[in-house]
Amino acid sequence: MTFSVKETTDGVVFKVRVLPRSSRCEIAGIQDDALKLKITAPPVEGQANEECIRFLSRALGVKRNRISITAGGKSKNKSIAITGLTRKDIESIIPT
Repeated sequence: MTFSVKETTDGVVFKVRVLPRSSRCEIAGIQDDALKLKITAPPVEGQANEECIRFLSRALGVKRNRISITAGGKSKNKSIAITGLTRKDIESIIPT
């Protein structure tokens, strides 16, 4: 399984695939070069996006304002940017 995390001057950028309306919030592995996230919120009025940001904030121990969805706001496939982190920080939360 491969998962690419691109380091930028500000932090990192990576792809996620969100599975809304799941029974619980968790990282469900890697799918198509993206981190697969199960979240409980429905994909309505940005609720899934907010839950995605909240979950990543807790998992990585960073404030929510450091996380942004840079692409895919209305899609299951999203691009996430997080300031102040490195590739190793992201890889540390991926279950093996």
